[in-house]
Amino acid sequence: MISNAQHLARLRDRYADASGADMFDPKFKAVAEQIFSSSDRRKWPFADVATFLDAPYRPDGLIGAGGSGLAGLDVALIGVPMDLGVTNRAGARLGPRAVRAVERIGPYEHALGMAPITRLKMADVGDVPMKSRYSLAECHADIEACFNDVVRAGVIPLAVGGDHSITGSILKAVGRDRPVGMVHIDAHCDTAGTYEGSKFHHGGPFREAVLAGVLDPRRCIQIGIRGGAEYLWEFSYDAGMTVIHAEEFSEMGVAAVIQRARDVVGDGPTYVTFDVDSLDPAYAPGTGTPEVGGLSPREVLTLLRGLAGLNIVGGDVMEVAPQHDPTSNTAQVGAQMLFEILCLVALSPAMAGR
Repeated sequence: MISNAQHLARLRDRYADASGADMFDPKFKAVAEQIFSSSDRRKWPFADVATFLDAPYRPDGLIGAGGSGLAGLDVALIGVPMDLGVTNRAGARLGPRAVRAVERIGPYEHALGMAPITRLKMADVGDVPMKSRYSLAECHADIEACFNDVVRAGVIPLAVGGDHSITGSILKAVGRDRPVGMVHIDAHCDTAGTYEGSKFHHGGPFREAVLAGVLDPRRCIQIGIRGGAEYLWEFSYDAGMTVIHAEEFSEMGVAAVIQRARDVVGDGPTYVTFDVDSLDPAYAPGTGTPEVGGLSPREVLTLLRGLAGLNIVGGDVMEVAPQHDPTSNTAQVGAQMLFEILCLVALSPAMAGR
């Protein structure tokens, strides 16, 4: 064993004249080389136009812009600023802007020991262009068409909304060629029927997706479910979805929930959707339908990390309504969960051979 003086001498020899960008571990060095342009200089996180996870901006990537911005991408980060499908407090239309404005997420995921920027070519391609701010049905037609273009280009979509009705139309694109499984983290199952003449509302996207043949209910797990709307979720049980209530989550423990999720979705193509109201409103008050008794951010982080290696083909973060949160905690959580899903994509078999 070397003496304290020898140990200090070794550290001085290596680090005394090193800059903050000098890394000696190859894993850390690869990340630093992506972030620092020279010496110890890097882009200010609060400068320039805000993008999801500080990704490059390609506003010509979506429908109506020629789609040229999708060329060469592995992942497209897409905003969907629409909340015409809410039943309670509006405001999730501002979610994409709020999540983009979060400055300090990544680039390294310490629990998974990786940085997605070293494995993926990704860009923020802007928001889905929608023709009408008033027509919910037209908005959903535009969302589906946009995500169809992304999927046809062979690019994996990661979306930020917006209300949870949006995910139903995304799934129609992602599951177009074969139904997908789903890990759904939420306070609500969102499998209700048509209300007041509309099937496009945030309480029913997954019934719609199952009936459209794009979502395999027996490969779906819904985690964190609670609240007074339980009677609305009959379809989940009848269709064969696995439902884990918030209190069951606590009783089972996160390791058992992770194993159940992996067993349910198997090795087939899987979509991950995170509704911020899955969290207790003590952690994330900025949402339209808060439900007391929810999950903690640490529990959800552990859950998502436990999905590493699954065949993830898309994902989203929904229902961030920033004006209901004076602390900005909800947007911070939303951005972190988006980063975790991006890491899952980087580790997915769907990325093999790219």
